Amino acid sequence: MTFEPLLHAPIAIQIHVAAVVPAAVLGAYLLLRPKGTPIHRLLGKIWLCLMVITALSSFFIHKINMFYGFSPIHLISIYVLFGCWGAIANARRHNIEAHKRIIRGLYFGGIVGAGAFTFLPGRIMNEVAFEGDEIAPFLVVAGIGIAVLWMLSKEMWARRRLS
Repeated sequence: MTFEPLLHAPIAIQIHVAAVVPAAVLGAYLLLRPKGTPIHRLLGKIWLCLMVITALSSFFIHKINMFYGFSPIHLISIYVLFGCWGAIANARRHNIEAHKRIIRGLYFGGIVGAGAFTFLPGRIMNEVAFEGDEIAPFLVVAGIGIAVLWMLSKEMWARRRLS
């Protein structure tokens, strides 16, 4: 592992990574811990702020220039911004099921899903984590994909038992 590529990256990428890495760790913690407690609310607000910073900083990253400097990945950033607003609105309305659904979507889609692709060859995080290795990133992305599918299927079966 080397941080050299990240240190030489544009400031927007550095801000993006500085927000998304703690968001990934904090999000996992929040998903695993008891909900509705004062600490959950406080850490949840911090997590949402990190997600907004992550999404906003992405609009200044133009590595994949498909349409006037933007790419389909920027659609995820728009989804994250609306999702953050929706998560807050639903929590305030005490619509906890919608709040949970949005938060899971933000975490697994916005962090895990989108984050997996940053480890593919040619991307900065690939150089940081694997020093440009060609095979290891595919194994990591496949492993993340399998883990996400396993967690989603586990949740689907739990929902079916409750119905």
